[in-house]
Amino acid sequence: MAFDDLKAELALLINQMENQPEDRHELYLQVREKLNEMRAFGMPLPEDLVKFEEELEAQFKAEEAKAKKS
Repeated sequence: MAFDDLKAELALLINQMENQPEDRHELYLQVREKLNEMRAFGMPLPEDLVKFEEELEAQFKAEEAKAKKS
């Protein structure tokens, strides 16, 4: 898959996030999958998307830890 195609897909995913914030876990999985594809092809990763992935992952871990305490 060409780098421009991946960038377009990632832009679409970001747009979906803005329109459907209640489905952030699915969006996280899709962003993670696309970033992993870019990693596999040795492509440079957009810093903002890497940070976004890390922030979502941290949120999910915090929610999981909170749920275990309850």
